[in-house]
Amino acid sequence: MNARTSALDAVVFGVDVQSGDVRGDAPSYAVVAFDGESMDRDVVSRRKLRRLVEREEPAIVATDNMYELAADKDQLVHFLGTLPDETKLVQVTGAERPDPLSRVASRHGVPYGKDPMKEAEAAARLAAMNVGQEVSAFTDTTQVKVARGRSTGKGGWSEDRYTRRIHGAVKKRARTVERQLDEASLEYERDVTEKYGGFSNAVFEVEGRPADIPVSAGRSGDVRVEIDRERRDGIEFQPLAKRRDHVIVGMDPGTTTAVAVVDLDGGVLDVFSTRTADTAEVIEWIIERGRPIVVAADVTPMPETVEGVRRSFEAAGWVPHSDLPVDGKKHRTREEAYDNDHERDALAAALEAYDAHEDQFERVAEKVPPQHDLGDVLARVVAGEESVEAVLTDLAADDEDSEETTEHSPRELTDEEKRIKRLEARVDRLESHAEDLKETIARKDERIDEYEDELSQARREERREARERREVTRLERENERLERELSEERERVAELEDKLDRLKELWRLDHSNFADVSEQSEDLVPVKVIEEFTRDAIAAADEQYGLAEADVVYLRDGSGAGRSTAERLAAVNPRVVLRAGGSLSEAADDVLFEHDIPVGPADDVAMQEVDALAVARESDVETVIEDWHERADEREKQQNEQMVDRLISEHRADRTQS
Repeated sequence: MNARTSALDAVVFGVDVQSGDVRGDAPSYAVVAFDGESMDRDVVSRRKLRRLVEREEPAIVATDNMYELAADKDQLVHFLGTLPDETKLVQVTGAERPDPLSRVASRHGVPYGKDPMKEAEAAARLAAMNVGQEVSAFTDTTQVKVARGRSTGKGGWSEDRYTRRIHGAVKKRARTVERQLDEASLEYERDVTEKYGGFSNAVFEVEGRPADIPVSAGRSGDVRVEIDRERRDGIEFQPLAKRRDHVIVGMDPGTTTAVAVVDLDGGVLDVFSTRTADTAEVIEWIIERGRPIVVAADVTPMPETVEGVRRSFEAAGWVPHSDLPVDGKKHRTREEAYDNDHERDALAAALEAYDAHEDQFERVAEKVPPQHDLGDVLARVVAGEESVEAVLTDLAADDEDSEETTEHSPRELTDEEKRIKRLEARVDRLESHAEDLKETIARKDERIDEYEDELSQARREERREARERREVTRLERENERLERELSEERERVAELEDKLDRLKELWRLDHSNFADVSEQSEDLVPVKVIEEFTRDAIAAADEQYGLAEADVVYLRDGSGAGRSTAERLAAVNPRVVLRAGGSLSEAADDVLFEHDIPVGPADDVAMQEVDALAVARESDVETVIEDWHERADEREKQQNEQMVDRLISEHRADRTQS
């Protein structure tokens, strides 16, 4: 629901020109203070009006013409800047194209008279009813600036200490302001300029009005705090009460009550469901989203709860000829979002009601002139069952009843007023120019300080870099020496490792357990053992003693390998693969065959394992290789025959089809 001013919250001032002219020297104003119940009336001067507003801090200063309080736009912005933080200036007759005050008062049932005091009273009552537009020249963003309260000047060592103290004080005050903003849960952006010893200034862009910010402007010792609201590019108007357009409402009552709101174009605005809210809360939720023209249900007859809501809005009712089927409701709401079946039913009722009235809405829209609100006309036609012509005639009669016009443009100034205005403008320009010069001097002083700080910092940085360069050069020479020593040691280690490998090989062959090794040692060949046919086992053997081309490889378990594992072994290109247990998979066998790698049973080779290696008879290995080649030739021959048979079959099939 829209908030309304009452005797319990705030006072509203209604203001109207009593005598004189706002561009003259001494206009007087009729002022009415309204608290929702009682009224106080007075006639005051412009100066006393400002003091009265500053002292009482009313929630609203209401007028039918904002230019009755200022001669032009610049004066109006200045007047807005002098208002207390919680006080709004409201033009009750509208925005850029206001209506006459008499028409607005008649529309809202407020007493009106042409006497200035009566007009001020009407303005106060209308503003208390949230009628009108707030006049705004400032945003809700406020700039809080913490800066030096005095110049740092020039000097020697003691002056540096003085500058450091000032910058430290600014930094300390900036941190206090930041803590206060955090405690108030205000969003802000901080921009600081760091200087020798602390900050030269800190600027906070705060999302909030000055009244919301727990920081006071002023100067204290070495620090000053400035608070300024961000000004808009021009004058803007914001309605006191949020506009509520006409809508169509669908309801599904029950243990869980669901409500859906659809605009007059068939677009879904909102939907919700609740188990706890009563009818009053549901009505309040609807009011916040619009003014219902039609209230609909998905069943017939209309449930009593839905009927009660319809009557409270004096809206038209809609129910289907028979209860809407579930399939139909799902189809109508297929493109909409909802959380449960109750919300779906409420959405379906609202959308079906829109479908039923769509043609009527279009016919009425074609007849309504642009200057009239289509929603107001539809409400009277649909809910009030009036004809479009009767409604338009009634609205036209209302417009003709009030011939009063409100002039919002300033009148032509006299020669003396123009001269005074020119002189005032010149004074303002000179004062502004003087302020600009002062700011320029301050900026230049700050820039000089920055250059001096940068020069000192650059000199310190240069000395530090020189020391670093000398140290880097020394470390680079030391590193090069160590790298040479490391390279020499690595080469020596590699030579020793090669020598050790050769010694191990000789030792293993010399200590073989073959009974006839002494007689036929020239017939022995080393065998490299792989525990199982897996990629990890192959990698482990390669890491342990290295796998090289033309090696004799012994697989303890040849089963389980796939194509990729076989390709890993084939990449080594061993001389022969001896397998003890397990059968090779078809994929692994194909890969080894494709790479022309002989595979044979380890049982056909006399072999003796010695530690991580093994030795076998060269003659047995050659026999296994020769047997494999014989089998390979036979296998290749069979494959060729199968390929020829397949080609002949395919050729015959092609001829049969042709």
